Amino acid sequence: MLHWSRTYPGRDPMTAPTYPRVTMYSTTWCGDCRRSKRLLDEHAVPYEEINIDESPDAAREVMRLNRGHRSVPTIVIEGGDVLVEPSNRQLAEALGIDLSQPSAAR
Repeated sequence: MLHWSRTYPGRDPMTAPTYPRVTMYSTTWCGDCRRSKRLLDEHAVPYEEINIDESPDAAREVMRLNRGHRSVPTIVIEGGDVLVEPSNRQLAEALGIDLSQPSAAR
C-alpha cells in the first residue's frame, strides 16, 4: 500500500476532538510505525500514511526531514512539529491526547 488516509466518518463533529493534519511516513516492517498507528487509531486521530518503501519521493522527503537518515516513523503534524520515532507519550503530547483518559475508538 503506497498511501492512504485514515478517517473516522462516524464521529460526531460536535463532540469529537479536532486534531491538526497528521502525515505519517512509514514502512510495513516497522514496529514503531505499527505502535504509532495503533495510538492514532485508538484515539480516532485521522492521519495520512505514506509508505516510503513504495514511494521514492516520500523516502527522499524523510531523508530531507531527518538530515540524511531514513528513519520511520517520521510524523509531520500540521503547524510545524516533526516527530521521529516518537514514544506514545511524545506523540500524545504533540496532539494533545490525554493518555490517562479512555480512548475514543473503544
